This record gives sequence, C-alpha cells and structure tokens, in this order.
Amino acid sequence: MPPLVRPPAPPGTAPETGEESSLTQPLPFERPAPEPAKLGPTGRPMPVLPEPTPVAEHGHARVIAMCNQKGGVGKTTTTINLGASLAEYGRRVLLVDFDPQGSLSVGLGLNPHEMDLTVYNLLMERDVDVHDVIVPTGVEGMDLLPSNIDLSAAEVQLVHEVAREQTLQRVLAPAIAEYDVVLIDCQPSLGLLTVNALTASNGVIVPLECEYFALRGVALLKTTIDKVRERLNPRLEIDGVLGTMFDGRTLHSREVMDRLVQAWGDKVFHTVIRRTVKFSDSTVAGEPITSYASASAGAESYRQLAREVLARCPDA
Repeated sequence: MPPLVRPPAPPGTAPETGEESSLTQPLPFERPAPEPAKLGPTGRPMPVLPEPTPVAEHGHARVIAMCNQKGGVGKTTTTINLGASLAEYGRRVLLVDFDPQGSLSVGLGLNPHEMDLTVYNLLMERDVDVHDVIVPTGVEGMDLLPSNIDLSAAEVQLVHEVAREQTLQRVLAPAIAEYDVVLIDCQPSLGLLTVNALTASNGVIVPLECEYFALRGVALLKTTIDKVRERLNPRLEIDGVLGTMFDGRTLHSREVMDRLVQAWGDKVFHTVIRRTVKFSDSTVAGEPITSYASASAGAESYRQLAREVLARCPDA
C-alpha cells in the first residue's frame, strides 16, 4: 500500500507551521469594541472630571445657597464638606450659617453661647461690618459667618425694614471680592431668611434625601426659586440637585433616584452621597469628613462633588 500523502493546502491558505495563520489574525483596521461606560448611582455614565486648576487670584465669589424646606436632608453636612473640599482645591471659601439652629457653627466646633457677634448682628446693626463677624475654621482657606438662636428674631424684625429681601446681599457685598465661593446654609423653611439667601445668591444646590416624602416638597421649592428669579434676582439659577443618604442596597433609594433624574434631568449631580456613620462622627468631632476621615468614601464623594461644582460653575 502506498504511503498516505497529506493533500495540498487550498490556494491562498498558509501552510500549517504550528503558528497562527496570518488570515486568522485581526486586520490592522480592526479594533476591540470599547468597554461600556460605567453607570453611576443615578443610572447615567459617570463623567471623568479633571483636577481643578488653581486660581490666579481670589475674588468675585460665586454665592451658592444650600436650600430645601425639608429638614434633615443633609444641607449642613453638604455645606461643611463641600466647602472643605473646595478649599482643598485652592479656593477661598466663606460659609454662612443662616439657620437659627446654628448647626453649621456647632458642626465646626463653635459653642453657640460663647459668640460675641453673629450673622444676626450683621443683619440688624448697621455699624457691624462683615469682617467683624467672620471667624476662621480649622480648615485652611475656609472661614465662617456664625449663627445662633438670635437669628430667629431677625425673621420678625426684617419685616419692617426697607428692601428687606436684599439685606443679606447688602451686608455680604464686601466679602464677595475676597472669596471664590460663598456657601449659605439655609434654614428648613421658605420664609424671609431663605428668600434673603436666594436673593443674595448666584445659584442654588438642593440636597435631597433619597426618600419618597423628600421628593414631594421639591416642586414647592422650585416655585419659590422661580418667584425670586422673576421678582428679585434674575441671575439666580439652580446649580444642581444632590441625592443624599443614598442606600444602593434598597429598591426604594434606587427608585427615588430614578424619579429624580426623570424630573430634573441633567440638573441632578452625578455625585451621590451615601449613608455612612462617618458623617455623624465628624460632626461630633467638629470638623469636616475630609480631615476627620480623609480616606473614607464619604470624603471622596464630596471631593468629587467639588470637582463637579467647579466644572458646572467655571466662575467659582
């Protein structure tokens, strides 16, 4: 029997040499499919935000009000930690405690009963200058206008003042030229103090707890913002809506976040603040989470929020 002979390879094919044929290798113009963008808690692709560049000179501050008429949604926590994160990126920041409860002042380690001058004196006494009231915080580049229960009297007393809605704007004017960002922590109501804060502001950040009842009141807040824009402050705009106290393990939090994005669209920040006990611990310690637990997920979330705010507000 003649020996078996391997048939010749068909024309155009390479001989079997133990190596991959050139025809089976990817062509030069073929590229692997790109990986799908990573979706964040809001259900949208997370943006890649550049590291903020230092400012050449300080001043012409953007004034931002932290506003929501519902209490316990994270306004004070956001004011402290966003301010500290902006200061880390080289911005000069002034925090304004505009809540008679004085939570912002307490959260930065001040005793409300030991304050000689507060924002109440600044509003009601014409011989008090903003520089008399500003106190430094433990964060480099971040200062504070403190408050205590005295401010509750201003709501009544301002009613009889001329141009009562512009009072805060008038007394803050000298500080605008010295800071890059002014953050106003508003009280949980839509009264005269909150209207003052909105009249003095360029933008509004709305912290919103990822809970159903928190969603219901946002429409009323938007109506108030629209009225202030039409009648008192045409430059006012909503800088963003911030989801807080988010728990991705629960269907409820995810559904609320979906509803929020449906209602507000791109106004919703990509950054979401998750629940963590570190926020309570840092408040007791009287310092921002960025210094109390610098490597924590909560600290990194507020740094990401700061980058997002600076990206949305180039003038800050």
